[in-house]
Amino acid sequence: MITYKTNPKISNNELDELFLSAWPNHQPPYDFLSELSKSLGYICAFTNDRLIGFINIAWDGGKHAFLLDTTVHKEFQRKGIGTQLVHKASNLAKSNNVEWFHVDYEPGLANFYTKAGFKPTEAGLLNLKKLTQ
Repeated sequence: MITYKTNPKISNNELDELFLSAWPNHQPPYDFLSELSKSLGYICAFTNDRLIGFINIAWDGGKHAFLLDTTVHKEFQRKGIGTQLVHKASNLAKSNNVEWFHVDYEPGLANFYTKAGFKPTEAGLLNLKKLTQ
């Protein structure tokens, strides 16, 4: 059985363990809690008190919110958990009067986000670490 919780108490260690499973380039330890303190909210998926899914909703404090870090443990992928996380995050954003919900994704995830209702748009991206003075 999978349960979903909004803004549960969670540790950096639990999130690091989850991210290590799903993202090969994740470099622990990472201070997730500092970021989450600035978020509109986040949703976690659990089974038997084990964190198996996560999504973060960042926002501008107004009409725009952004999906970040949609993550499902590799053992639980392709079971609809990511879809539920996006759905619950969308509802949370809507209940906070967000009008525009954004997400960036790699090309391989286009079908996933299209099925979740997102429409492709043009956008710009600037890597500030590579920006020279």
